[in-house]
Amino acid sequence: MPASADRPIQIGLDRAADERATPGLLDTLRLDAASRVLVIVGDRAPVSGEGLRWVEPAQAPADAQWAFLGRAADGEALLAAVVAATDDVTFPGEWASLRAIGGTLTAADAGAFVAALSLGRWLLDAPYCSACGTLTETTMAGWARHCPACGRDHFPRTDPAVIVAITSATDPDRLLLGSNALWGADRYSCFAGFVEAGESLEEAVRREVHEEAGVDALDIVYRGSQAWPYPRSLMLGFWAAAADDAAAEADGEEIAAVRWFTRDEVGAGLRGEGEVTLPGTASIAHRLITDWYEGRA
Repeated sequence: MPASADRPIQIGLDRAADERATPGLLDTLRLDAASRVLVIVGDRAPVSGEGLRWVEPAQAPADAQWAFLGRAADGEALLAAVVAATDDVTFPGEWASLRAIGGTLTAADAGAFVAALSLGRWLLDAPYCSACGTLTETTMAGWARHCPACGRDHFPRTDPAVIVAITSATDPDRLLLGSNALWGADRYSCFAGFVEAGESLEEAVRREVHEEAGVDALDIVYRGSQAWPYPRSLMLGFWAAAADDAAAEADGEEIAAVRWFTRDEVGAGLRGEGEVTLPGTASIAHRLITDWYEGRA
């Protein structure tokens, strides 16, 4: 069934990782008309109704970067054919980005879209060996690259990032959100940032919240994670409480404004009725805020 409106993208892809080492797997599956291919151009995929539109291998761009995503529930192979956003790809029908439709997809389609976009960007952006600069060879059905010169194997990179919803120290019906300087003034969300080298997740939460919102974070609680290929993040969601509500202040650089919202204001925002725009259903930020609003422990 479609992902519910109060949850981020739910991953339900059978990756069939044990098949990746099968010699000639991609070549074999690309010749099989029963295989299903998800074409990715930039960060968009073709859609049909409320789901993704899969095509036969012969309908996909032959010069794309190809990868084996896994198996559908009926056992058929799922492939990705990825090209850059600047490529001139003629392909009929409607297209949509993961940000726009991720929250409405089935778990299987959402998982395939995330995997295809994450893996495809790596295949397009990192064709050369980072050690010696030689053009690498794709192996493991698209999940690895091998350098023929120095022998190194390279794998897709994932960057951990924390995202935090801050509750009030004194009032259980208040939530602190921030407006990024790159957004419109009416758009608010949770606080987020990448985990630095040598830093634990809890340390990253405390640092990011203090840097962006001026408050010290207490009672840090892990709430869940979400793969987010913008560009290659693994978002780790938390709740935390502010030590002092009055200390809340935007850094004025990355965060243009911070604001304490009441539960009623958050509810109105989630329904699209308030004066501010809150995160869409595709993101884990939506889940963090919704779970708080609905009182989920």
